[in-house]
Amino acid sequence: MPEKRTIQRARKHRRAGKSPSTQAGEFVREEIEHIRKGRHGAASPQQAIAIGLSKARRAGVALPAPAKGKVSEETRRKAERDVEQGRSKAGPRSPRRARATARALRRKGREAVSHAALSRQAKSAARRRGAAARKAAARRAARTRAARGRKPPRGRGRARKA
Repeated sequence: MPEKRTIQRARKHRRAGKSPSTQAGEFVREEIEHIRKGRHGAASPQQAIAIGLSKARRAGVALPAPAKGKVSEETRRKAERDVEQGRSKAGPRSPRRARATARALRRKGREAVSHAALSRQAKSAARRRGAAARKAAARRAARTRAARGRKPPRGRGRARKA
């Protein structure tokens, strides 16, 4: 069950007209905090993200299931079930199943959400997106910085030849 403040922050994003992925980001952030505080662990950064996205879908965030071929059929079906759960007013899952899941996650490590692990995940995700998508993201970031009167980050990116 997501924390009340997480749901409030996601609703605030929705009212501000932010995208569903931004709203879902609040649930992913909550999951990362849970792991860092030691409530449970995760096998990988991807698992932590997947748990957060699942919670977001179940909480009613309009985040569709991934398209066919993007992820495994099992993952896609799970995401579709989460979307349905978010649309309906069904109660939570069985306590026995919840306990089993919690116990399994407690056996996992905390290293999955270290800064290094999340950085590796972000970098590999960016590589998969391709050059055009990265360039568009950099442009949006530059525009946001300009609008907020901030200077560009220093010491990042490729070193230029003199």
